[in-house]
Amino acid sequence: MAVVGVDLGTQSLKAVVVDGDFRLRGEAGVSYQPSFPAPGWAEQDPALWLGALRPAIRKALEASKLKPRDIKGIAVSGQLDGCVPVNGDGRALAPCIIWMDRRAVAEVAGIDAGHIRERTGLVLDASHMAAKIRWMKQNLPETAACRMWHQPVSYMLQRLCGEAMMDHGLASTTMLYGLKERGYADDLLDLFDVDREKMPAIGEASSAAGMLSRAGADLTGLPEGITVAVGTGDDFTNAIGAGVVEPGTVSVSLGTGEVIGAVSDDPRLDGEGLLQTHGYVGGRFYLGNPGWLAGGAVTWFLSTFSAGTPAELSALAASAAPGSGDLLFLPALNGAMAPRWIEGARGAFYGLTPAHGRAACARALLEGCAFAMRDVVDRLEAMGVGAGRIRLCGGGAKSRIWAQIRADVSRRPVEVLNAADTSPIGAAILASVAVGGAASVAEAAAAVPRTLDTIMPDPARADLYDRCYRRYRTLFEALAPLYAEGA
Repeated sequence: MAVVGVDLGTQSLKAVVVDGDFRLRGEAGVSYQPSFPAPGWAEQDPALWLGALRPAIRKALEASKLKPRDIKGIAVSGQLDGCVPVNGDGRALAPCIIWMDRRAVAEVAGIDAGHIRERTGLVLDASHMAAKIRWMKQNLPETAACRMWHQPVSYMLQRLCGEAMMDHGLASTTMLYGLKERGYADDLLDLFDVDREKMPAIGEASSAAGMLSRAGADLTGLPEGITVAVGTGDDFTNAIGAGVVEPGTVSVSLGTGEVIGAVSDDPRLDGEGLLQTHGYVGGRFYLGNPGWLAGGAVTWFLSTFSAGTPAELSALAASAAPGSGDLLFLPALNGAMAPRWIEGARGAFYGLTPAHGRAACARALLEGCAFAMRDVVDRLEAMGVGAGRIRLCGGGAKSRIWAQIRADVSRRPVEVLNAADTSPIGAAILASVAVGGAASVAEAAAAVPRTLDTIMPDPARADLYDRCYRRYRTLFEALAPLYAEGA
């Protein structure tokens, strides 16, 4: 039974067609961009997502050689931590405040961060949905007509089938979801002044939310009445599509942001606040860090240094010696998420001399992101979460030198997937389970044909990268007074 998986990203919407044997038959994407109306703000018009659905699915179907009538189900994955208020007809009342927006800092001031961590598994942060709801209620009069607060994925779901629902993974990113309750908690709803009836219902990501409505059929070009799965956030579908559904392997997605996480059988909490704990498929939990600009840092570098393409940047980096001549890069262009969450932190090159050219800067950038990855992987291991191997996916996984750097820095084997975009594959897996194509997400994920290229760490570079990593940590802490000034 062929299905469609959709990934609602920050810079594009991607669609894939997967057949009953879980083979990728066709894929396509439609690009768009967020807007930045003020410093620290980031928005997106939901009409961009709706407008991208039909052409992306049409192109993926054309590539697959299948017809719309061959499709039996659809699931949407996508960006987390957005907030879309809708009216009674499911129409957006304002632009979506997306994941990278920082305007709601005042809305979390004075709240006990330890209490939030204990109740939700999250770091108290302005990026989460509850803070954005509070900001919207206080600053946007039009949201007085709000009948439902959505994340981007649940917004799309309602537009496709008329049901307001999100899965446990998305719900657990809101700061309104109690890990013990596995649902919205009254004390958290009260804390942020959110009405329970204005939050989507919670269901399993791979369950059927409803059937594609006439309006949904118009939006997608697919037959009315096919199954629409609940879906989930792209942090989770990246891991699902990469086959990381059981403990033991760390999923690293190198997109615009770098998202890292691993699966746990129990809801462990990180007392140091580097990792967050989320609901996950199969009743398990996903411990991860929502990440920093990694692919975004590459894009910035290419533009700023007129360095050409990502492949040319990789070639530049490969031409520089490991350690980049003691040049360091802190990947905190939009705030630091590792080794500590500090909103006011900013990116930096340190150690520049006249001898450093573009090649050293390119390699330092790749190494800096790898050092931040090591922060997260080491913390997972310290918490007893399986972290013996790293599996790379996303556009950045195409860079062989970046993968080798990550193996060397972490001292772990790095598995590189042949398919870069695993999030829409993960969404297709959810759709397949919802239509009965597999008994479970784990079964479906195991059945996906995939090729892994394993890159082993070079022992000869271990001491060098340990020294570079220690210097990176020293630099991060030395700049802390400046972070406070920038907050």
